[in-house]
Amino acid sequence: MALPFTSGQFFGVFAAYNQAVWPAQLFLLALAVLALALVTFPRPWSGWAISAILAFLWAWLALAYHLAFFAAINPLAYIFAAVSAAGALVFVWQGVVGRKLHFQLVRSARVAVGVALVVFALFIYPVWSVCSGHGYPAMPTFGLPCPATLFTMGLLAFLVPPYPRSALVVPILWCFVGAQAAFLLGVWQDLGLLVAAALGAVLIVRSSVPAARVLP
Repeated sequence: MALPFTSGQFFGVFAAYNQAVWPAQLFLLALAVLALALVTFPRPWSGWAISAILAFLWAWLALAYHLAFFAAINPLAYIFAAVSAAGALVFVWQGVVGRKLHFQLVRSARVAVGVALVVFALFIYPVWSVCSGHGYPAMPTFGLPCPATLFTMGLLAFLVPPYPRSALVVPILWCFVGAQAAFLLGVWQDLGLLVAAALGAVLIVRSSVPAARVLP
């Protein structure tokens, strides 16, 4: 599969983005920590607050990365931006307006995988990037598509069923799009997206199962 850009251009976009938006990366990480805190120490408003954080994250992907930077080397970035924006709107509609997304830490295999994905996205992914020769600023920091998708899928593993499947659609789609970077560009840490996609399939199956029937 031929790409409309070179590997150098691909990582060059990361460098341009990271230098232009700094220190926004710290703000995005702070939002991630806040979302995790709201899962760990839930409040009556945790569900819509976490949904709002996810909505902001996907809107950021659409506007601050795909449109502002990635479109310079890939015309498909406009489609990626539209899909990411749609994902943001779903989180707003289902989680913030509809209050249909609730998150809870329970003892289950899916939650264990979710925790692993969150740790991978926030800690292992950047370390792997540096060790593979792509240090800052030419690296995908948190807030860029693949780390953000891994983190999102990790949080969605904490959903309390039943929940709307629509919240899963865009993150799962990006799992398959982003995983191609492993094979086409040597970003091997993006293989974690295949694990996230498998988790997404489980979450879709479990979406309509009442919470009381979900096995630990």
